Amino acid sequence: MFWKKKKKKEKEEITSAKPEQTSAEIENFFLKISLLGDGAVGKTNLRRNYLGVGFTSDHLMTIGADFAAVDKTFEIQNKKFDVTFQIWDLAGQETFSNVRSMYYRGCFGGLLVFDRTRPTSFENLSHWIKEMEKNTGKGPVPLIVLGNKYDLIETADEVVDMEMINNYIEKMNEKSEKKRFTVDYLDTSALTGLNVDKAFETLGTSILKWLKVVD
Repeated sequence: MFWKKKKKKEKEEITSAKPEQTSAEIENFFLKISLLGDGAVGKTNLRRNYLGVGFTSDHLMTIGADFAAVDKTFEIQNKKFDVTFQIWDLAGQETFSNVRSMYYRGCFGGLLVFDRTRPTSFENLSHWIKEMEKNTGKGPVPLIVLGNKYDLIETADEVVDMEMINNYIEKMNEKSEKKRFTVDYLDTSALTGLNVDKAFETLGTSILKWLKVVD
């Protein structure tokens, strides 16, 4: 279902996207996306970094879900798109699993986050993919996988190695070929800002291609 852009109340959930032609060159899109992954992998700090709020060293446990919105301009294939990201930061703890399901509804894509220094958070990625696909109302949607806390890998006791990551992404893409999107991987650091902007930009581009707005 598509809808024409109009003024929305604060925190109103957006479940579909519709371009509005604002000029001969620029279209506007609302895109609801989710940050998903185990608790304490750094989802909230990634969101804070992208919004320019800054990093906090204290663990901020998300209660159910947190919400933010930001406007960004994309230029793809010589076309400009004004995109409003409606970002839902979902709590990773199991106790919030029933609450999370409602926040996936209407998502057009997600940033799937694990901690490079916590192998169990990598092992749980498949669980998060299944949970999202079950609850979006759209089935599979574009995903970007982020190996967060890259700034800690040199001093960590355990690290998820790149061979495992590359094999996992390759298998994900074998399954996603018929879904009209490619899963990309990025190392990120909410502390240093490594690839944070790129992660959201890559997801936004993937969604616009998935929606067949661009080739």
